[in-house]
Amino acid sequence: MTNSENVSIDAISEGTAVLDVREDYEWEAGHIEGARHIPVNDIPARLDELDPDEDLHVICRTGGRSFRVSEWLVANGYSAVNVSGGMDAWVEASRPMVSETGEEPRVL
Repeated sequence: MTNSENVSIDAISEGTAVLDVREDYEWEAGHIEGARHIPVNDIPARLDELDPDEDLHVICRTGGRSFRVSEWLVANGYSAVNVSGGMDAWVEASRPMVSETGEEPRVL
């Protein structure tokens, strides 16, 4: 099994393919604009939605779930890295977010 890398939020810029693996309620409260959302437990069933040749930056709230998903993706032939610190680090760096609720975006 090949290990995936850990990268900081600084590795994410406009055009970066971000895969958010948090739960629906977390995504709805606040996420990175343009990110793709597939909850961690749905990844195996929805794998065909991901391009194995695309460099995916996998993110969750703190980095635990995204680490497991990025490792699994790499083991299954995908190009994926884990975003260390997750959305908590994103907020701490005052990076922009959007929400699906019409309220101010936040991380739950």
